Amino acid sequence: MHAGISTAAIQAMERHLKDNGQVLVFLNRRGYAPTLLCTACGWVAPCTECDARLTVHMSAGRLKCHHCGADGKLPSRCPQCGFSVKPVGQGTERIEETLTTLFPGMPLVRLDRDVVRKRADMEEAMRRMSSGEARILIGTQMVTKGHDVPGVTLVGVLLADLSLNLPDFRAAERTFQLLTQVAGRAGR
Repeated sequence: MHAGISTAAIQAMERHLKDNGQVLVFLNRRGYAPTLLCTACGWVAPCTECDARLTVHMSAGRLKCHHCGADGKLPSRCPQCGFSVKPVGQGTERIEETLTTLFPGMPLVRLDRDVVRKRADMEEAMRRMSSGEARILIGTQMVTKGHDVPGVTLVGVLLADLSLNLPDFRAAERTFQLLTQVAGRAGR
């Protein structure tokens, strides 16, 4: 594993990119990391407005709740013990950082609610993919529906079982539908 991406996935991406294909990497979790953790006392950044944990948004320097919308500054030290804190887990922002390191100079596009604020943002990202200007597309559910990028020859799904743990009796069915949709983006 390299920052949440398996060696087999990295090798497959290398093969497809070398053969002039495009790659779609799907992770249904936006932000940099889903948790901010103190490695000394075990404190995890909680939302002050609801029962959820705050998501790390590194580029914005913020902690955000994806459930109620609460927002706060990203601390560099634990508010309980003063020890350093670290982001734990993967989000699309962290995967973008990892792929930029693994494939330097390879143009990529990230599609999630953090980078696409208006219709023009989405259109520009899809234009870059359709024209072949961008070779790697990283995204959340936004990439699964209604987009046809003929150059995509490989779809990689990270943390595919993530939505199985949702408190919904239809979680397995919805997960299957989502994975089927995203897999359908390749080889069109």
